[in-house]
Amino acid sequence: MAGLLSFRERPPAPDSSRLEPRGLLILHHGRGTDEKDLLTLADVLDPRGRLHVVTPRAPLTLPGSSGYHWYLVPSVGTPDPATFAAAYEQLAELHDELWQRTGIGPERTVLGGFSMGTVMSYALGLGPDRPPPAGILALSGFIPTVPGWEPDLEHRTGLPVFIAHGRRDAVIDVQFARKAHERLQAAGLRVDYHESEAGHHIDPRELPAAERWLEGALPARPPH
Repeated sequence: MAGLLSFRERPPAPDSSRLEPRGLLILHHGRGTDEKDLLTLADVLDPRGRLHVVTPRAPLTLPGSSGYHWYLVPSVGTPDPATFAAAYEQLAELHDELWQRTGIGPERTVLGGFSMGTVMSYALGLGPDRPPPAGILALSGFIPTVPGWEPDLEHRTGLPVFIAHGRRDAVIDVQFARKAHERLQAAGLRVDYHESEAGHHIDPRELPAAERWLEGALPARPPH
């Protein structure tokens, strides 16, 4: 184990500091960026600042490539098993540490991300050795196919999932999102599915729907 991943935190807004945070939002960045990349997305998804937000940094750096990566890419849809497993283990350790330190458990945690970060959100949110989160926010990604990992959908019935993907995405084809939608919905997960004419980026036109979904995915108030 290489140690806990680096990350950024955005605590709840000061005017809500007397209240327990509504929940925990962990946003995993895409390929070649870093932990600062999705902090502004947190402000859009949680404009009232009621959530504790964490943005981890992926563990890999690659020669000739800027930023950080979660795993190597032999082909789209099939992560390299060794680097994927290492990132999975490190993210699991970070998630566990956050739940213990903040007192906000997985049942009040939404795992989200963009591109590679969506892949890791699916992996940790659906992994058979991981607790089900409150929801999965999947932007322009896919459910990975990798030896040694299979999603546990049997114990995720009713889990809210928000999927948004662009039909013009030339990096991760929209068919990956359509297949995830079909697979998850058939297994009984509650999928809120959106397509747009976007390319491989977060379409701002989908963010109001994502904000509403996030509001509904989390419990109405922290349990006592």
